[in-house]
Amino acid sequence: MNRIYKITLALIFSLGVFTSCEDYLEVTPVSSFGPDYVFSNVTNATKAVAGVYAALGGDNGYGIRLSMYYPLDDDIMMGQGGNPFPDNERRDIAHYNVQPSNTQIRVPFNQLYTGIERANICIVEIPRMAMYQNGTEFEKRELRRLHGEALTLRAKFYLELVRNWGDIPAQFAPSSAQPDLFLERTDRDVIYDQLLADLAEAAELLPWATASSSSERITQGVARGMRARIALYRGGYSLRLDRTMRRGSNHMTYYQIARDETAAIIASGSHNLNPSFEDLFRGSILARRREPNGEIMWDIAMTGGGSAFGDSKLGYYNGPRWNNLGNSALTILPTFFYSFNENDQRRDVTAAPYNINQNFTIVARNLQTMVDGKFRRDWITNPVSVNSTAQYFGLNWPVIRYADVLLMFAEAENEINNGPTPAAIEAYNQVRLRAFGGDAALIGTAPTGYQDFFDAIVQERAFEFAGEGIRKYDLIRWNLLETKLNETKANLAAMAARTGEYANLPTTMYYEAGATELNWLNSFYQPQPTTAPAGSASVSWVGTGINTTILTFYAIGFTPGKSELLPLHTSILDANPRLKQEYGY
Repeated sequence: MNRIYKITLALIFSLGVFTSCEDYLEVTPVSSFGPDYVFSNVTNATKAVAGVYAALGGDNGYGIRLSMYYPLDDDIMMGQGGNPFPDNERRDIAHYNVQPSNTQIRVPFNQLYTGIERANICIVEIPRMAMYQNGTEFEKRELRRLHGEALTLRAKFYLELVRNWGDIPAQFAPSSAQPDLFLERTDRDVIYDQLLADLAEAAELLPWATASSSSERITQGVARGMRARIALYRGGYSLRLDRTMRRGSNHMTYYQIARDETAAIIASGSHNLNPSFEDLFRGSILARRREPNGEIMWDIAMTGGGSAFGDSKLGYYNGPRWNNLGNSALTILPTFFYSFNENDQRRDVTAAPYNINQNFTIVARNLQTMVDGKFRRDWITNPVSVNSTAQYFGLNWPVIRYADVLLMFAEAENEINNGPTPAAIEAYNQVRLRAFGGDAALIGTAPTGYQDFFDAIVQERAFEFAGEGIRKYDLIRWNLLETKLNETKANLAAMAARTGEYANLPTTMYYEAGATELNWLNSFYQPQPTTAPAGSASVSWVGTGINTTILTFYAIGFTPGKSELLPLHTSILDANPRLKQEYGY
């Protein structure tokens, strides 16, 4: 076990060294692997914690699989369609046809446990350091911060495991201290309760963000925001071992935790909304710059440089293509596009109905092949990446934004008080006001009844967080996934048939030909003109293509009481005789 422990420390240093768009995670490796050396000073302890962060990135982390494979299909986006299907790969995951042999579920599962093991070592060893209690003020402050970061990181790894695999083996000490490494499943409520306690401790160890803070490093607001998020999962619905969807015990207790933590973040004044929804992505994430308002509370640092171990394929796997390069794998559902108010500025950030030619002119996509736009390659700057043949662009993955804090607060207030309080309405309206460019006349009046306000929150979270890996898990904790998937299928079929509310939508859209920006020349909401506008190009819009392009694949394998979770990969069962396949797999 001591040998395993030292090897783990070696891996922390070898994998924890990477470059990001900010300075915090730029560290120099050391060659000694013993815990006495690693946890002998602040510099080395910082490198150890950087190694914990490293387990979040790359192809098997939030570089592609955890961010763009696992969270789909939902009621606003579809994962990669087309053939081959079934593929025992990413298409099967997206469309709920996943099998225990699926090639894309083994390594991410293991990488999350690698992160837990690294975090466990730091959580045990950092408080043992002599300077944790007796060092200089700087040493004590920094070591407490590192301890809080490790606790929060461990919570993040476990959250991802639980929300994708349900009850999973859990250990909260290094493997070297375990008398038996063949662990059975641990009830998720037990895991969540431990994480909530850990995050309460972490919040007391971490500083609040300041104007100079890096969003790549966990702060007190992040720990509190993560605690609120986990509390909502703990208080919400989930698929249990008996294959029923139900809440855990005392669910209102956890809504109170979510309410109190988000209220503390709001009161701190450390985070604010960016006045521009577009600038949040275009001017910060895609420009690889720190967001100046503190709205991006935590984003996962990616290495750049094209490493499958630490970079991300955001902008290549999804979004528009340039010169036919890129996967454009994620589809904005036509029904979601048309659910936006036409004045909502989030629509044209979230949806990108175009590709880019080699000469950088725009070619429109039709409605059923519209891709997501928050991570589009033609908005990437610093340096420009639109014409790159690379698959990795070094874009960070946003984990939690201040808009999420506001909407979690509003949701929890509504639940606790059986209706929205003025504070809940104010938080909800802050998000909507930004979406409509600050024009209060456009946002309407917030609902005042419990159910209407809850329904408004469900809708608002769709508009705000589309493409950020949140929606499917929200629908599960509300026990709405099956309902929303079925509603969406019915609405897509109605749109393809041009019936009901979709009867008068255009079959053709015209746009400015040869332009470097997409300029539409007719309305999305009225039948197309009888003659083509001068200087226009055209694209087929609403039509029966929805049936073959989307409905042939969209959530086609969803089975309630099963598909809310993934199976354990067969190799996991082979390695641990105390585990068996559950949840109907």
